[in-house]
Amino acid sequence: LAHITGGGLPENTPRILPKRCRAVFQLGSWAVPPIFREIQSRGRVPDTEMWRTFNMGVGMIAVVRPSAVDAARRALPEAVPIGEIVSGRPGVEFVSAQAAGRAA
Repeated sequence: LAHITGGGLPENTPRILPKRCRAVFQLGSWAVPPIFREIQSRGRVPDTEMWRTFNMGVGMIAVVRPSAVDAARRALPEAVPIGEIVSGRPGVEFVSAQAAGRAA
C-alpha cells in the first residue's frame, strides 16, 4: 500500500515496488475530479506538476499480484484497477488508454 501524499504518484509509488520494477498507470482508468482540471486550467499548471502535487484524485494505491485482483476487489469494492507493475527501470509511467491497449 502507498498513501499518495506530497510528491504524488511519481515519487510515492516507487517506494513500494520491488527492484527492477516500474508502475504503468493507465490514464482514463479512473475519474479525475473536475476541481483538478479547473485548477490546472485557471492556474495554467503543467500536467507533471498536477500529478506531483494533486495526484489527480488518487489518494491510496494497493499493489497486488494478478492472481489476487479478484479477492482485492471483493474486499475493496470501491477500488479501481489503474495500472500494472512491469519489469524495467524503476519509476512510474503514464500511458493513454490507446497505448495501453496496444501494449496488451
